[in-house]
Amino acid sequence: MTHELLPSAQLVKHSTGIVIPVYLPENDQKDAGASLLGDTVRAFAEIVSDPGFVCLAIDGPENGMETTQLLGDSLGVSVIGTTENRGKLQGMITGVRELLGKTEIRYLAVVDQDGDHFANELPNFVRAAEHIHSQTGSDRIVVNGARTSRHRPMGFLRGELEEFADRILLEMLRYRAAVKRSPLDLRFAGATEEFPDFHSGYKLYSRRTAENVFGKDPDCCGCDRDACYRHGCEAVGVVEALESGAIFAQVMRSTFNAQPVSTFASLNIIHLVSDKIIWPAQRLAIPSAFVRQWMLNCMPRLNLLTLAPQGSEVLGKIFQRVMEILDPGGDHAVPADESPLFV
Repeated sequence: MTHELLPSAQLVKHSTGIVIPVYLPENDQKDAGASLLGDTVRAFAEIVSDPGFVCLAIDGPENGMETTQLLGDSLGVSVIGTTENRGKLQGMITGVRELLGKTEIRYLAVVDQDGDHFANELPNFVRAAEHIHSQTGSDRIVVNGARTSRHRPMGFLRGELEEFADRILLEMLRYRAAVKRSPLDLRFAGATEEFPDFHSGYKLYSRRTAENVFGKDPDCCGCDRDACYRHGCEAVGVVEALESGAIFAQVMRSTFNAQPVSTFASLNIIHLVSDKIIWPAQRLAIPSAFVRQWMLNCMPRLNLLTLAPQGSEVLGKIFQRVMEILDPGGDHAVPADESPLFV
């Protein structure tokens, strides 16, 4: 077996930076969010030799600067703020660029603030990256942390919708690979699941990949900025990594049985999910007819359709918004009853 635990744990300790995008708006979840942020920061600060390797990147000065600065002062972690609230991707970019200034950092992890991304599992991400490097010689790697269940932590609706977005993104990446005449390499990602958990908020980037993904401002590709910076931020991390030549890997990770806090209920779920499809479709120059067919292919596979009539209504609205943006002017009603008669 290559890359035992201890060497990888030492790489985490001395050569890995951790970026935690912070968003603590004034709402009824702020106290709970601050508590979970503190727990997350303390856990990651414990596993690195220099607490400055942990960077808290605040998305807009009004969204938790005071709380975050107190954590920084007490624990010695890095704190940096953005001048305006743009979305999670802006925090990711700002934090990664800050840590890239530390030449000893070889890997950069990006994790959510919500207490559901566990520091003790980070050595497995590094072990996977080191294994890939030893097998291929590549220093362009992204390791994705796949949840053992989407539905348990997120609930039925969100779990189904993330599966929908993940399945469509996989189709896009396969199409792009065929067009580029460069086969999609999933040998380090496909051992346990039919499709990757692309939109997971726990990822590890090799330094070179982090430079390629976060070193330049993202191309919104004509989309609304929210599509890139808020809703499709995890897709950006995956797509830009692969476009730069990175090898995609996946390791399984734990989650709580239910998310401690969530802003999902306050979001426009139609925009949230459709943007996860629209941005990569634009970025990868996918013809709208292919996206249309992939969505129609995927819908019957989702258990969401068993929630009648709400499931089909939600999917229909997502389908229509995607197609109205990718193919304006067409008739984009969802075809009725175009699904298998038997299961």
